[in-house]
Amino acid sequence: MLDAAARKLIDPPLNRLGKALAGLGIRADQVTLAGLALGLLAAGMIWVGLFTLALAPLLISRMADGLDGAVARATEKTDFGGYLDIAADFLFYGAVPLAFVLNDPAGNGAAGAFLLAAFYFNGTSFLGYAILAEKHAMQTDAQGIKSLYFSNGLLEGTETIVFFVALCLFPTYFAPMAWAFGALCYATATLRIFAARRVFTHRKDL
Repeated sequence: MLDAAARKLIDPPLNRLGKALAGLGIRADQVTLAGLALGLLAAGMIWVGLFTLALAPLLISRMADGLDGAVARATEKTDFGGYLDIAADFLFYGAVPLAFVLNDPAGNGAAGAFLLAAFYFNGTSFLGYAILAEKHAMQTDAQGIKSLYFSNGLLEGTETIVFFVALCLFPTYFAPMAWAFGALCYATATLRIFAARRVFTHRKDL
């Protein structure tokens, strides 16, 4: 819901930095993998209880997630680059809740499982919509120029990062926050399915 507004603020500086990195010979895929490594480092720190310290690699990893696209736009966008980016994102999004569960299985296990199932459902609705949108040559740049069609929803990347930051700042409240955020993920996916029904029911194969 907030991604489109956030892109307007962060895209100009990211594009300038992306051009600078491209000029140094750095490739978009390298930025993607560096961002993933930092995200997994943050998850590892959460696992061992370094919640506040994990914020630094977590936030830098998300900056890299936007920066890889800027580097690609300054050089060459590839289908594999877009694929690698979304795969890295989904691994990061799953690793953070898993880290909280591993840190406190008894206290966080049920809520963490609920949240991961919600992420799974929401991710499936997102990728399925993207496949149909590609099939029908639909395009949008509301959330920046992407390799995949990004359908909007109640919860998007910006809200998820804010949620992860809140979890790191208030780790003792993981369970109630996970139950609430997971419920909103289910609502987001359900609304996306209704939107897909409205958009794609009467469309014919191209």
